[in-house]
Amino acid sequence: MANLANKLVIRQSCFNWGTKTYIMGILNVTPDSFSDGGEFNTIASAVAQARAMIAAGADIIDIGGQSTRPGSQQITLAEEMERVLPVIKVIRPEVTIPISIDTTRAAVAQAAVQLGADMVNDISGGTYDPEMLSTVASLDVPIVLMHIRGTPQTMQEYAQYQDVIGEIYDFLSQQVNTAITLGIKREKIIIDPGIGFAKNHQQNLQVIRELSRLKSLELPILVGPSRKSFIGQILNQPNAKDRVWGTAAACCAAIFHGADILRVHDVSAIRDVSLVADAIYK
Repeated sequence: MANLANKLVIRQSCFNWGTKTYIMGILNVTPDSFSDGGEFNTIASAVAQARAMIAAGADIIDIGGQSTRPGSQQITLAEEMERVLPVIKVIRPEVTIPISIDTTRAAVAQAAVQLGADMVNDISGGTYDPEMLSTVASLDVPIVLMHIRGTPQTMQEYAQYQDVIGEIYDFLSQQVNTAITLGIKREKIIIDPGIGFAKNHQQNLQVIRELSRLKSLELPILVGPSRKSFIGQILNQPNAKDRVWGTAAACCAAIFHGADILRVHDVSAIRDVSLVADAIYK
């Protein structure tokens, strides 16, 4: 990671890449997310969960109003705005850590940042909305570019690869170059291989196993294995909330292979995992 821009400052937080693993806490303000849909879709419950994740050691809170579970239908722009903007408005004055808006829509990103969000997490890598990358450039905020094929509704039909990590690399490299061409600063780009998105059980394991191949892009890597179905298959555990230890194992492996940020539901447990793994590997 010698040539990686070694730090990123967001609000009052300094992210020193390569020295420790950072935790992005998931805050789904949705009725239908795969493991916690409906739990935090009121302002009061969302704020309480944000506070709990910060107390547990989250470095970033990632707020999303559109479920991306396999087969999920896209909601309207108005619905997404109604879900996320009031939560950001209430949480922002309370917290000093960065808030990320999990969206594929430029209009949502713009409105969220205007209300105090600090960065954008786009599961489409900037491909769903042709205005997203130029909007993020004008906002001058960091962006997470994730690999996906198809949409959450169709993505499992596209899990065919000759070389899964190589094809992820090519996609991310292309989107990074497009983002930079459109004015996003390289040091504000984070990449995500998209665990569980258009990838089957074995491919998810391979992505984690070969994660270090993405390091030659010289950008910080976010990995999001939290509670996902490939972990459930290994554990024979249909209940997503009972996959915390499987998630912990996946996160430890991801740290070993070069992850810089872990996007997780169970902040307290994964904070402990990352502290020990960092002591060993970083």
